[in-house]
Amino acid sequence: MLQARAIARWVRMSPRKMRLVADMVRGTSVRSAVNALHYSTKRASEPVSKTINSALANLMAMEEAAKLDPANVYIKEIYVDEGPTLRRWRPRAMGRASRIRKRTSHLTVVVEVHEIPINKKKRG
Repeated sequence: MLQARAIARWVRMSPRKMRLVADMVRGTSVRSAVNALHYSTKRASEPVSKTINSALANLMAMEEAAKLDPANVYIKEIYVDEGPTLRRWRPRAMGRASRIRKRTSHLTVVVEVHEIPINKKKRG
């Protein structure tokens, strides 16, 4: 089974928001996933779509996949891990300050080729 992966690290978006989009396309074909993300209103759809396209390009760059049809490629794994959190301070009333956490994400996409069964004709 041919598979390739792509990782987008330090994406300036909350992992919780990115997981909503990742769950939407998990297990689907790359073509339908990119099409669904193009029309999605979520802001996380852009980095997810770019990472899926990068994983597909990594797969097509392999020597074994030179004659491969991109329509047979599907998303095997897609997951979002939490990256480092940037901590900022915001002034509040009476001389106090409150912390603002600017979260980051690490997105990993693994694509794989569907095995197409070869139909053998029965003799006799």
